[in-house]
Amino acid sequence: MAAYTKFTDEQLVILLKKDDPQAFTEIYSRYAESLAGFAASKLYSLDDARDILHDIFVKLWENREELHITSNLQSYLFTVIRHRIIDKIRKNITREEYAAVRQSLNAVYQDSIEKGLEARELQQTIEKSLDQLPPRVKEIYKLSREQELSNREIAEKLNLSEQTVKNQLSAALKHLRKTLTVLLIFAAVLARLL
Repeated sequence: MAAYTKFTDEQLVILLKKDDPQAFTEIYSRYAESLAGFAASKLYSLDDARDILHDIFVKLWENREELHITSNLQSYLFTVIRHRIIDKIRKNITREEYAAVRQSLNAVYQDSIEKGLEARELQQTIEKSLDQLPPRVKEIYKLSREQELSNREIAEKLNLSEQTVKNQLSAALKHLRKTLTVLLIFAAVLARLL
């Protein structure tokens, strides 16, 4: 093995192409530490640096027969690792952006679920409040708000005067306002307690 330390990089590459595992080991011994340090300084993760270093040397061994180095071996290895570092950074950025988008979508989704639940609870409160009204007042309110009929159309449909419809609708709204005011006060007190 001592003889391999005396070989030049060019000689080691020639031996590597001839399936010489000792040439591969010598190349690893010469450059692994500096390549790992370079990768770790760019990636801020020793594990990522080790993974990239491992991949580079595995590919070097697997593709040894087709290896075509136009510059010196050190420049070749640092160029390869630099490209791998850039790829890793791009993947990390993409993952981080994806995670951020996913997190914001989850927050929006959660917010919309909560708002949906609040809207449903509010609708149930309104329904309970409407059930407390006399049947005719409730009917006028529903025709006005749910079927969106005008006061004149409600009056014609129920054979009532327009003024009666206005009065009954006003009574329904006053009753609902009271219910909702109590509900808002309760919510405010509860929020202070929590």
